[in-house]
Amino acid sequence: MKRIILAIGAVALFVHPSMAQTPARDTARTRADSAQALEGVTVTAIRAHRDAPISQKTLTRTDIGERHHGQDIPLLLQGTPSLTIKSETGTPWGYSYVRLRGMEHRRINFTLDGIPLNDPEDHVLYFTNFPDLANSLESAQVQRGVGTSSTGVAAYAGSVNLETRSLPAARRGAEAQLQTGAFASHRGSVAYNSGLLDNGLAFHARASALRTGGYRRHAGIDARSVFFSGGYFGPRDVIKFTATAGVFADTMAYTGASEAQIAQDRRFNPLRPDETDRFGEQVAALTYIRSLGVASSVSTMLYRISAGGAFDVCIDRCDEPVADLWKFHLDFGWYGATSAWNFERGHLRTSVGVNANTYARDHYVYARPDLATALYFNTGHKRDASGFAKAAYDLGRTTVFGDVQARTARFRYAPDANAGIDELSMDWTFLNPKVGLTYHARRVVSLYGSYGINSREPSREDMFGGHDNLDASNAAFVGALDRVAPERAHDLEAGITAEHGSLALQANVFDMRFRNEILPIGELSDIGTPLRKNVPASYRRGIEVDVAFRPVRTIETSANVTIMTSNIREFADRDGTTYRNVPALLTPRMQSAQQLTWRPGAGLSITTAGRYVGRSQLTNTNNPALALPATYVLDAGATWAYGRYELTAFGHNLGHSRGYSTGNVSSSGTPRYFVLAPPSLHFLLKALF
Repeated sequence: MKRIILAIGAVALFVHPSMAQTPARDTARTRADSAQALEGVTVTAIRAHRDAPISQKTLTRTDIGERHHGQDIPLLLQGTPSLTIKSETGTPWGYSYVRLRGMEHRRINFTLDGIPLNDPEDHVLYFTNFPDLANSLESAQVQRGVGTSSTGVAAYAGSVNLETRSLPAARRGAEAQLQTGAFASHRGSVAYNSGLLDNGLAFHARASALRTGGYRRHAGIDARSVFFSGGYFGPRDVIKFTATAGVFADTMAYTGASEAQIAQDRRFNPLRPDETDRFGEQVAALTYIRSLGVASSVSTMLYRISAGGAFDVCIDRCDEPVADLWKFHLDFGWYGATSAWNFERGHLRTSVGVNANTYARDHYVYARPDLATALYFNTGHKRDASGFAKAAYDLGRTTVFGDVQARTARFRYAPDANAGIDELSMDWTFLNPKVGLTYHARRVVSLYGSYGINSREPSREDMFGGHDNLDASNAAFVGALDRVAPERAHDLEAGITAEHGSLALQANVFDMRFRNEILPIGELSDIGTPLRKNVPASYRRGIEVDVAFRPVRTIETSANVTIMTSNIREFADRDGTTYRNVPALLTPRMQSAQQLTWRPGAGLSITTAGRYVGRSQLTNTNNPALALPATYVLDAGATWAYGRYELTAFGHNLGHSRGYSTGNVSSSGTPRYFVLAPPSLHFLLKALF
């Protein structure tokens, strides 16, 4: 944290007020709009343009403000098309994950202002390490399917591109938030926006704290975070520094409960109260942006991401008062650079970008109570370099789109000094092309179609079969690292968008065909984790409809629905049984979200939101006894704004659904579920100064 504060101070000293010389004729609004457009060069380069032939949904700052009440990013995105959310605690806080079109979060590309966030080794992202990040977001775009080229690991199911607060566009002033509610939940935050000052400087700063007891037993959370973004915004140049740091601690709840355990105690948590987790993560980025004239601009960003922490795992005698607890440690440092160039003139729009990064993560573990002697110490190294070029050209009513990415990655495993095996490494090279077109049939109606291919390498967990340490005792069982091949998605998308008066519609069909999809279908490791293997052929096909309608000035409605089929052509399970034409796990055939907002006046608004997720399988075997039941959840909230103050009351699961957010199957074949919390009420007070 001290290094972040020093870096902020260094930027403040570097940017002198005399650097800002704006023409006298420019109005403050014009200056802010111009600075905001220049500020977003990197985000623009990796995002899908509104007219791009990509199935997408973008949440604006207004959308985020109406949805946000302190929840983690996955819960903020809840209700967007084809997204399902897993919550380990049963509440809006704690470890939560996104599935898109039924595919897990490690297959989704996440970025923040163009910074890749997926862990290079395991491709995961833990938003718990960024508490209250939504409070500092300007927008969030969800691309479904392979989408447009981005930084970091390639998108497989889709991508989520987050953009932090626009500094020049922000209203000058401070904001305080206080929240309280069910499960002994309390959250507070303070923030200040400077807006664009006369000397060209602007900044946003926020500090947040969150604590909750959680719904499931001993699933409490204690989290803190800070965020700072500031810089100089000149007529043609932007120098911007962004940093965020978070600390998250909890008692763990990553294991579901069986139906028998839930029947006895719905709050049951099979993990021990002394199995705890504490992690901190920091992100810092320095960006320089230069306007090269009215047609083009270029940006270069240097970033650093680091994290460290530990979590407990019960290895043996877990039901006894004195169990065998191991404390696993993970510490990583990650350095990278991204550069992007945007050009737009006449009928042509082009973006070109490059990204390179290097990463190393140490893995080590202690057996309690001895926290001085590590049982092992190994390090995973990853290097990644990619470049992309995108272009869109208008031919009358038709816009032709092309996008190609070249990417290379190298993973190197440095084993423990006493492991008895040599260093291991893998290299991958990918070429990911996309083409498409958009036809503007009328001023308010557009048709689009695209075809794209994305390939991605297996994660460390895929290659290691769930083991944290490879040595002479398990290396032969796991096998060669290349036993799990890269997986490839071929994605065909076609749809229609229409906006007319109070009606907005997007509808699309998709056909995603996979080659060598990596699925947990192998033998169980000695820690009960299925080895991941490639499936030669599989697919997901469906239709997505997203509509918003305002019948009268005071009422807004929206709804989306996804109807989808999934299929795994053939695979052999760990017991030798062959399965053919079975659905993929946790991929519901139908899901839907609905929302109704009424604004009767006098600063009052009332919102109801419902979500339906259909039945899905807990394994890839299509066993009817191993299924996640369908569920419907109803939330509602009311907000009253009066002057500088805003009071919100919001309730979760008001229909008292006794369903589950997700589930899995234990090594003994018993289904386990993550329960939804019962109806709960929370209150949020905002004050502007």
